[in-house]
Amino acid sequence: LGLSGKVIKKAIEILDRAKARGLTAGKDPAGLAAAAVYTAAQIYEERRTQKDVAQVAGVTEVTVRNRYKELIQYLKIKVPEQ
Repeated sequence: LGLSGKVIKKAIEILDRAKARGLTAGKDPAGLAAAAVYTAAQIYEERRTQKDVAQVAGVTEVTVRNRYKELIQYLKIKVPEQ
């Protein structure tokens, strides 16, 4: 996906926060990781499509979209307007 180090670092931080809040229980790790990467890319405006992230992670776009919505809602993450 060609993302910067700061995006990867932010994705790991998002995953750590999600785990601490109990959002990871029963969820596919690949789907969560993909959503965290997608979210971090949005935050830093290194935009990638849900389709691209899903393909690299081996999950569906729907999974990325659903996990993304959960992450931004429950972790109160603000993403720049598109």
